[in-house]
Amino acid sequence: MSTEKNTLLLGTRKGLIVYKRNTNGWQYVGDSFPGIPVSYAISDEKQQKWWACQDHGHWGCKLHYSADQGQSWEEVQAPVYPENEEIKDGVPASLKYLWVLQPEVNGNADHILIGTEPGGLFESKDGGKDFQLVDGLWNHPSRKTGWFGGGRDHPGIHSIVVDKNNPNHIYIGISCAGVFETKNGGKDWHPMNKGLKAEFLPDPDSEIGQDPHLLVAHPKNQKIMWQQNHCGIFKSDDGGTLWYEISSNNGPARFGFAIALDEEDTNTAWVVPAVSDEVRVAIDKSLCVCRTTDGGKSWETLTQGLPQESCYDIVFRHALDTTGSTVAFGTTTGNLYISNDKGDSWDCLNHNLPLIHSVRFV
Repeated sequence: MSTEKNTLLLGTRKGLIVYKRNTNGWQYVGDSFPGIPVSYAISDEKQQKWWACQDHGHWGCKLHYSADQGQSWEEVQAPVYPENEEIKDGVPASLKYLWVLQPEVNGNADHILIGTEPGGLFESKDGGKDFQLVDGLWNHPSRKTGWFGGGRDHPGIHSIVVDKNNPNHIYIGISCAGVFETKNGGKDWHPMNKGLKAEFLPDPDSEIGQDPHLLVAHPKNQKIMWQQNHCGIFKSDDGGTLWYEISSNNGPARFGFAIALDEEDTNTAWVVPAVSDEVRVAIDKSLCVCRTTDGGKSWETLTQGLPQESCYDIVFRHALDTTGSTVAFGTTTGNLYISNDKGDSWDCLNHNLPLIHSVRFV
């Protein structure tokens, strides 16, 4: 059985906000970087080190870590694109956004990966003192002509999945390009998008140009992979070699951004749906969470405790997480919801938070 985690890190439009669980339930305990957007926050569990990626409107992207649970912070140099690198011919490459940070790659506390916009993956092997662009991916022949922005100006790497048994085996999710895999630590990459659909492209089956919104692998069996995709919910049982759609035919579970997996049960997952790409609001102005317990064969709609009228909330790709029987998500209008029974019922911890970019249990 998994041990439930009792701290929530929220990356929000106005700082890093922290909740902790005690005998009285979940309680607000403080914040860091008030007023500064935190695009993603996560904990290095081995080092007990918190990481905060910032999207400062004036000063650009910043990267900080705390070794004392937010009491103090130290800034490290954010990734820098080398001179003369280009997004496309004639367009210089510079850091626009820190999408995701993967600490402690395969148990190595000094090995860190960061996914960025405009589509570069950066690696540090010294605990974040120095980051280097992963050239093997950046120089992939499809990048300049086949990758493009999905909702933002440029491609973004928002998902990193590292094989727990082999740190050289890594998957990434790119909007828009698709899922890519390396088996030799980033020297060579190949697309893993067979079975996906990109309805917005002239060729929906195109190998390049797919739009995974979030890519995850099950901790008990990493060959079982899921993605909440621009064009539906997809699953793979063979490590991404072949994907198949598991969207609900008659229900709301289709378009959305976030997906979370049960830590123990390989068949259970949650998504928070929205109407569509063109209408990014809750379906029928009614907030719901969809859960499958049979590997995506069927989905149930969970609404108890969630607003069922005049609701415009949606949930960003990193703003849904789970630990044990607890599920939490944060919305674009600053609502933080928690369930202690795997989604059967929900409580709102706060209606007045900033827009929530990320929710992570630590």
